[in-house]
Amino acid sequence: MEPRFDLMANELGAKISKRFYNVSLAIQQSSLPRATQELVMMRASQINGCGFCLDFHTKDATAAGETAVRLNLVAAWRESTVFTEAERAALALAEEGTRLADAHLGVSDQTWAQVREHYDDDQTAALVYLVAMINAANRLGVILRNPGGSYQPGQFADMAN
Repeated sequence: MEPRFDLMANELGAKISKRFYNVSLAIQQSSLPRATQELVMMRASQINGCGFCLDFHTKDATAAGETAVRLNLVAAWRESTVFTEAERAALALAEEGTRLADAHLGVSDQTWAQVREHYDDDQTAALVYLVAMINAANRLGVILRNPGGSYQPGQFADMAN
């Protein structure tokens, strides 16, 4: 499988990609726990079928010390005992925020209440932007057919600023 188009080889694509990365970097540097960020990005990427993003976030989570058990159970988080209540709230928001077209009500009041119970204002802002950004990244990856398997942790570190 070959990508359809290389955004980084295009002047405008590279310019936009750099700005996109800097928004993601602001989220990454927030007080939202990094493990939660990776789990949320993995779950949205699973739902959206983005192999590149799933590869990216699985490898980054592993490099950050996440356990294989938790990584393997992200897709079945509701039927698992390895996630905290806060992580479960974030994963529910990730699912509901990703499946907007599948649910006419969008994010439920129950899920929102759980998020607010576990996360302060800054963490909530980061989580909302995280769900939006990973869904945008997934769409880019799927549209362009960016394959999973070749990502190396830290690969995009030089894109900052």
